[in-house]
Amino acid sequence: MKALVVYESHFGNTGRVARAVAEGLRTGADVEVLDVADAPPIGELDADLLVIGAPTHVLGLSRPDSRREAMERAGLEEGSRAGVREWLEGAGALTAPVAVYDTRTHESKLPGSAARAVVRRLRQRKVPVVAPPEHFAVHGSEGPLAPGEEERATEWGRGLLILPGA
Repeated sequence: MKALVVYESHFGNTGRVARAVAEGLRTGADVEVLDVADAPPIGELDADLLVIGAPTHVLGLSRPDSRREAMERAGLEEGSRAGVREWLEGAGALTAPVAVYDTRTHESKLPGSAARAVVRRLRQRKVPVVAPPEHFAVHGSEGPLAPGEEERATEWGRGLLILPGA
């Protein structure tokens, strides 16, 4: 089995979860982890399972303005960088099963979720989503991850291997 984990991260938390999910997946799959900026167009993917991770910004997926602000706060080079939102535009050509997670602050009880926004877009394009969206907690908007979240991400990744359709 070949798995690909594609993520968007500005403060490093969503990337840490991506690597932890990959660790769990490695118990039964060959895994590659890519920042969305380095990922091939979604229609060109060669994987048996795709895992997508995104940070929750303003109750959903990042937008160019929220992404720019996060990159500035993280001290990253500013520029026009595409995120998961833009990458998903080619999702209609995707046939591999997909699992989705997000990172979001656990201090507030706001209803938004980047993962749910991704799942909604995938289902509109008839892409098979094999698991409910998973959420990993971050302290504040910049992190760090809440205690135990990396371990939970590894277990979640391991569990993806036994899902029907994965």
